[in-house]
Amino acid sequence: MQAGLSALDLGADGGDPPPMDTLITGGFVVDGTGASPFEADVGLEGGKVVAIGKNLGTAVRTIDARGCIVTPGFVDVHTHFDGQVSWDEEFRPSSVHGVTTAVMGSCGVGFAPVKVADRERIIGLMEGVEDIPGAALAEGINWRWETVEEYMDALDAMPHAIDFAVTVPHDALRVFVMGDRAVAKGAATDEDLAAMGTVLHNALKAGAVGFSTGRSDNHKDNHGRDTPAAEVSKRELSALAAAVKGTGHRTMQIVSDFDMAKGPDAFDGEFDIVEAMAEASGGPVSISLLQRIGDIDQWKKILTRVEGAVAKGMNMKVQSAPRGIGVLIGLEATFHPFIGFPSFKEVATKTLAERVAHLRNPEVRARILEEKSEQLAGDGSSVPPLVDQLLANIDFVAMSLFRLGERPNYEPKREDSIFGEAMRSGKKVLEVLYDAMLDQDGHALLYFPIYNYASGNLDVVAEMLHHPRTLFGLSDGGAHVGTICDASFPSFLLAHWVRDRAERKLPLEKAVHMLTGANAAWAGFLDRGVLAVGKKADVNIIDLNALELLPPRLEHDLPAGGKRFLQDARGYRATIVSGVVVAENGELTGARPGRLVRGTA
Repeated sequence: MQAGLSALDLGADGGDPPPMDTLITGGFVVDGTGASPFEADVGLEGGKVVAIGKNLGTAVRTIDARGCIVTPGFVDVHTHFDGQVSWDEEFRPSSVHGVTTAVMGSCGVGFAPVKVADRERIIGLMEGVEDIPGAALAEGINWRWETVEEYMDALDAMPHAIDFAVTVPHDALRVFVMGDRAVAKGAATDEDLAAMGTVLHNALKAGAVGFSTGRSDNHKDNHGRDTPAAEVSKRELSALAAAVKGTGHRTMQIVSDFDMAKGPDAFDGEFDIVEAMAEASGGPVSISLLQRIGDIDQWKKILTRVEGAVAKGMNMKVQSAPRGIGVLIGLEATFHPFIGFPSFKEVATKTLAERVAHLRNPEVRARILEEKSEQLAGDGSSVPPLVDQLLANIDFVAMSLFRLGERPNYEPKREDSIFGEAMRSGKKVLEVLYDAMLDQDGHALLYFPIYNYASGNLDVVAEMLHHPRTLFGLSDGGAHVGTICDASFPSFLLAHWVRDRAERKLPLEKAVHMLTGANAAWAGFLDRGVLAVGKKADVNIIDLNALELLPPRLEHDLPAGGKRFLQDARGYRATIVSGVVVAENGELTGARPGRLVRGTA
């Protein structure tokens, strides 16, 4: 028998085996385990990997991978496609960045379970927290469900480009059980806790892969109100964590500010709640990790507490991003520095071309530059208070505002900031900002890394990525559609941290492991995440030398005419899901092999 053909049957006459479905030849296999790359061919048959080695025989289709790396498909454990998945088969933008499995329901927000009477409230939560247009959600979601089990069945009946999994979100769960009483700081009764626990337990037993909760002051609904689960008690979270126990490998995901607004002494009390959840569930817990404004060393305290929890026997990790977490700013984006200026608000609803023409009028320019921003946050507004704080300190903010350009640079230098431009030109910061936003006929974008960029570089991110308790995450695929396109994180990790960065680079095998095997194992997906005989045939073929992020662009392709940022990448030769090529040379093929992934006992 030829090398690598152990999973194939020989022909009936003992001769050559029948052709495989697909043979990937000449590439360097990075198998997702963290092992060193090696040159080999990969054979796919019936949706699985059937052979890895040399001289594997023939195939119906052969893909030449010379000069490319061959990796497992990427597993994204932090997305928000919960509404989009019900009308969109493509899973863009994640599906064009090598993602073959997306876990939805992050940050405690989502669309199941939900009663008919609460649909509008749940849409308002997602609109406020994740910047997804409410009109698009209202028109696009088909609402063929109330329970999580019905939600999973409805989605599984639809064709999709990639696989996906469902996490049970705390906010939706709370509203489902408590109705109008599910407001922030509204205490759950014993009966409420029992009912929520039963709904959660049953959903997990039916195949939901985890539970998520959000405790961030920056998360508001579309009316500026705190999310239902934002201030719930340790008692409630421990009760829900206990409901997770006994459902198999199920994860819990937590987003928290760790009570920054209450002062540094409140940190340990908040982390004690996280530990109580981990102890009650007995399963894996992940925490979002970033360098925050106001306490730039908080991330170190989180890692110290995580290490302490692990020493006590808890399975705890952090989810970290590969670059600054912030927003795209421009006339087409959700935010820009002039949205609160009276003279701009007069034309805010005009078309882009009309706004640009108006703003290029010298008299209008002079008038706006003399004005001050009106307050944007507050009662009835979903705008976080942080926005007003930043606009009030625009000169300081401008030190971290950069032109994104045609070749996006996500680790720019301070001297290249808008503030740096202003200092060199002798102009005021607002003048430089005003003119920059009118570039490219108003399509120009500025990059504002709010978090992870206090030092003007990504050295902090390097520390996070190299930490042994770090999971690759926080892409927010499907969310913040008018402010970010961080679904491109996987491509950035490989291009920047493996290939381009001068210091603290990641070895290729470690980066691929983070994108594949490590995330798959964390989520309990034992059939994928590594390239090995018998595993699912989810594969990326990538020309690493040619890998390049293109600039984000705004598309009006959401329901009800909603807009979102999309970002493409060059260098992906092919992305394969269950043995089927779903993307080729950066373009989706129209194939729809994707299915719901259910957690197992």
